[in-house]
Amino acid sequence: MTTNQPVCDERWMRQALQLAESVLYVTAPNPRVACLIVRGDQLLASGATQRAGGPHAEVMALRQAAERGIDVAGATVYVTLEPCSHYGRTPPCVDALIAARPARIVIAMSDPNPLVGGQGIAKLQAAGIAVATDVCTEEALAVNPGFVARMTRKTPWAWLKLAASLDGRIALANGQSQWITGPAARADGHHWRARSCVVLTGVGTVRADDPQMNVRHVETARPPIKAIVDSRLQIDPQARIFDGAPAWVFTCAADPEKAQRLADRNAQVIELPAANGRVDLNAMMRWMGEQDINEVHVEAGARLSGALVQAQCADELLVYMAPMLLGDGIGMAHLEPLQRLADAQPFEFIDTASVAPDVRLRARHIGHWKALLQGLRHGN
Repeated sequence: MTTNQPVCDERWMRQALQLAESVLYVTAPNPRVACLIVRGDQLLASGATQRAGGPHAEVMALRQAAERGIDVAGATVYVTLEPCSHYGRTPPCVDALIAARPARIVIAMSDPNPLVGGQGIAKLQAAGIAVATDVCTEEALAVNPGFVARMTRKTPWAWLKLAASLDGRIALANGQSQWITGPAARADGHHWRARSCVVLTGVGTVRADDPQMNVRHVETARPPIKAIVDSRLQIDPQARIFDGAPAWVFTCAADPEKAQRLADRNAQVIELPAANGRVDLNAMMRWMGEQDINEVHVEAGARLSGALVQAQCADELLVYMAPMLLGDGIGMAHLEPLQRLADAQPFEFIDTASVAPDVRLRARHIGHWKALLQGLRHGN
């Protein structure tokens, strides 16, 4: 870690992170990365990572500089993730940077990919380029929590989207829930669907609401895969969620005939081990990590939401709260009773926003977040 950073480093890095957020819906399974090339107080060129298989941020920025006829030798490069040093779908970005001969490269966070893992930094330094690291690291992690989670713990980053009343009810006692929150909150939720790799729900929600679970309010060239937890494989192949787009059905029940009917709807049945008679949710998360899934957006009922929390699979809560009281009804998550307050999983609020007439709250699992951050800062 480099200390005594110039104040301007944080300013430029935050600008780079804003650019990285512009490709939230684009890059998966690759991370969202941006690169700025700066000389003095002047931005010479910039770029962000394109769709998987396309050029990375550093190459995009160098191309823009070349198109403008700018020699970047002696400049400072700001990049939100350590430049890659290996051949994947594209050549190593570190080689392109070394050829451009900048004087200095500032990096927000090291690459948790074991194929990189500090090698990019070492190669830049060996070429005589000054390198500063750990500039706005936590902000950089917030742009790519799923990529870092998948690379370090082998599972995606998952958030639970919940729409509730002030007294924490997601539905009336009779099951009625449409609509607790208003149109603005529902439209905002589609941003979170669009940035995820998978939208996950339970068979109970499919049977009760027959949802589409697609992205309708955000334009994206990379819609998320739809996934359903269905332990007994009870889902109706004619449900609206099966609209021809790829879908996954997680189950612990073998039914080849039903699986074929679902395959005809472009839905793949994934048989997983059972835990207490239901799909092992940790096994499901590991399986998704193996499929290069970075982020999972969960919109489910209280039973599946609670099960994900109790299985330590919920990394974040995305709660849309409506200004109403519903009294007796269905709570946000069905959890086993605790005997001590100290046994509650610790979350911390990280953001509040008005989506009038409702409020959006974000709460992050403290332990899960700290584990990712510590891994980055210790050069995982």
